[in-house]
Amino acid sequence: MSRFYGMDVTVSGHNKERAEEIAAALTKEWPTLQEDFESCLNEEELNAYGEGYLLGGESENEFAERVAKAVWTANGRCCQVAVHCTYLEELPQDVYYFDEDNYAAIMEETCNE
Repeated sequence: MSRFYGMDVTVSGHNKERAEEIAAALTKEWPTLQEDFESCLNEEELNAYGEGYLLGGESENEFAERVAKAVWTANGRCCQVAVHCTYLEELPQDVYYFDEDNYAAIMEETCNE
């Protein structure tokens, strides 16, 4: 069953030299992101919003972790990732926030798969 979401992603504390790679990773994970990354590549935060469907039974948390991992991989290290998930078919929204406290557990979990 597919579910329609708005996803707002904010990345901060990242390596600015890797901003283009991070932007590419974000759009790979959520192709409908509607942001001109060129305008924020040198800023303290990267921001993007997109609407689309979560498919195949993926949960909001699983999606948010997938996005955080893609950002961290593109960045080459941990940084702050906030994923605001809004289920557009039935509000309200949930926010998933990732930082160093989550980094080791999520990255290790993936390596063990």
